[in-house]
Amino acid sequence: MCVLISTGKAPLAVSLIEAKAEDKLPSLGIQQARDYMKKYNVPFVFSTNGHLFTEYGEDTGQVVQNRPLSDFPTPLAIKARYEALRGFSLDADVSKALFMPYKGGEAARWYFQDAAIRASLEKMAKGKTRALLSLATGTGKTVLAAQLLWRIAQAGQLKRALFVCDRDELRTQGMGKMHAVFGDNAKIVTSEDPARNAKILVATYQTLNVTAEDDAPRFWKDNYPPGFFSHIVIDECHRAAWGKWSVILTDNPDAVHIGLTATPRKLVGGKKGDRPREADEEITAHNIQYFGEPVYEYMITAGQDDGYLAACEVIRRVVDLDKKEITRKDIEERSAVDPFTGKPVNPGDIEDKYTATDYDNILMLDDRVNAMCEDLFKLLLDSGGPHQKTIIFCARDSHANRIMITLNNIYEKWCRDSQRTAKEWFAFQCTGNPDLRPSADKLIPEFRGSKNSHFIAATVDLLGYGVDIPNCANVIFFRYIESPIVFYQMVGRGTRLGEPRGSKLLFRVYDYTNATRLFGQPFVSRAKPTIPPDEMEGNVGDSGTLPYGKPDVPKRKIIRVGQDQFTIQVDGAGHSILCEEDGREVLVPLEIYKQRLAAQLTEAAPTADDLRMIWVHPTLRRNLMASLPGGEGAVRLIREIEEEEECDLFDVLLNLGYGIPARSRPERVAGFSWKNKSWLREFPDPAVGVITAIARQFEHGGIEELETEHLFDATDVIRSGGFDALLRLPQPPEQIIDETKLRLLA
Repeated sequence: MCVLISTGKAPLAVSLIEAKAEDKLPSLGIQQARDYMKKYNVPFVFSTNGHLFTEYGEDTGQVVQNRPLSDFPTPLAIKARYEALRGFSLDADVSKALFMPYKGGEAARWYFQDAAIRASLEKMAKGKTRALLSLATGTGKTVLAAQLLWRIAQAGQLKRALFVCDRDELRTQGMGKMHAVFGDNAKIVTSEDPARNAKILVATYQTLNVTAEDDAPRFWKDNYPPGFFSHIVIDECHRAAWGKWSVILTDNPDAVHIGLTATPRKLVGGKKGDRPREADEEITAHNIQYFGEPVYEYMITAGQDDGYLAACEVIRRVVDLDKKEITRKDIEERSAVDPFTGKPVNPGDIEDKYTATDYDNILMLDDRVNAMCEDLFKLLLDSGGPHQKTIIFCARDSHANRIMITLNNIYEKWCRDSQRTAKEWFAFQCTGNPDLRPSADKLIPEFRGSKNSHFIAATVDLLGYGVDIPNCANVIFFRYIESPIVFYQMVGRGTRLGEPRGSKLLFRVYDYTNATRLFGQPFVSRAKPTIPPDEMEGNVGDSGTLPYGKPDVPKRKIIRVGQDQFTIQVDGAGHSILCEEDGREVLVPLEIYKQRLAAQLTEAAPTADDLRMIWVHPTLRRNLMASLPGGEGAVRLIREIEEEEECDLFDVLLNLGYGIPARSRPERVAGFSWKNKSWLREFPDPAVGVITAIARQFEHGGIEELETEHLFDATDVIRSGGFDALLRLPQPPEQIIDETKLRLLA
């Protein structure tokens, strides 16, 4: 429960109260409450048993115990403490935005979005003009930005705002969120229309003419004089690497600058002032070095625990060839050709040795591609079939092309062998190659929305950040990754819960390159020498070109080794679940994850009968689920991993904790009547029909279906005689229903 202060149109959350039973110590909940402080962005927390209370405040830094409720601070006292701590008056004009309602009401935001917005507004109320928000991919950063600007506008503090990003796809997504809040007051900036009269302008760096490739920011300078904007929001600010884009900020020095990212970057190493470090600072300065530490953070694991993000299962695979080096001799003994001409390679173009990070980057290995694609296709078949929305991150554009071709060949053969009709556009290349047709901007909407085509996207980094693919079921690493920032952005493509919302509770990461070792690693960039353009190796991602328009022809020669040259084996290296431990995201092996759940379960319910007695009581069941590591979400995750979707969560736990085989909901309903013949004979025929119909509701949604207030509105129940048939019995209807639940779970 939150303590609220209201001096305007909407209340302001400033504290949290954790309530415990009156026979518990009043201080029992203070640890739990303190854990919530950052999560909910409140400076004061309390714990009470209804007689006494315990408190902790950021202003005192002390836990004060066993105070009578008569001493509980008044709203005015809490307000005064809040103002003293935050350094501004809640009655001042600078605080107005804190009391403005959300567009669409309180239900229009999630609790962590509200906490992030309040943290930003508090910083602005102090007179600070820079704020960094770090929230995991899929948690609605753009929605958050729109609602933040809305509250500022309602307070009369917004003159004109710019939302800027670095890709047309992100601009379209941003415009959708801004328009939902501001309507026609939000406009997209185009080269033909600078949208100067709009309240909210949504633009890309390219349109504003402020990228490194632009000679001068002519469009920007011609249309937006200094001080034109009062607020500037930089989407995906960890990627703001366009060299000249900072003119947007320097031309609006008095504006509020807000950075949005899932991966706030820090720069370490190098000497201040030297050219290499300055080059890196062009990329990183507008992150933590520019904005300061994030005013609010929300990790992937927090979103998973809260049920706002899909859980993550990691399946690690090992390619045996990647453990070895390929030498000059190995290449000379095989059929090695120039991939562009098909002619044998010049021996002078062969390197002395190649390692795993070179494979399918500068050394194109058809056997490696075939082996990895065959292995992945089998894994997809084993986890629901090939028609799952999947993103494969490849080493380079040419690698993505070969992955696309190989997977389509495997799929077509599988369809023929199993006498199925192949769907169009099963696997496709989705990169920034300017020669690609259809172009990526045409392919991405199909990938996002189509249910009958465009299943597997082979990309390099085009889909690696910002693009929403809500129903993405799998993220595949076929390329080697060194940067935790790049890795987290790529993993974030799978975190969204799906459309309709909640239709996807789990996504899988298939890791062929040990990329998942980067979970929990800090988002740090290390200063390093700037490589002159003519020495860069061409592994630049999707663009097909190097900076300054250099063609994709690296200094090191690309060599292709054809099929049937290497014998390659791909083996499993374990399944893991992404969890949070001691504030860090870590991978926990699936078996250990299940053991932890089972241990906590059997401590709370030592026997299967104990679990059954708990399960039929909604409050006891909720308390049990809340006590398990990861809560109900963890149990649902296990149900999906074990392919027990037809089972009630009771059966999932029955199997997990006591080794009793899980039974599906239809199986339990089918066995109900004959297993309970003797008990049912005690009732008249109309009541038997109603009880049996009630039991059948279990098949639709499990135990909760027998606890809904609409139970007696179900067609089967009405047809059998409905509530009236039970009213004629000597036992109350509630008792009959509870007994039915117990017998269903026997």
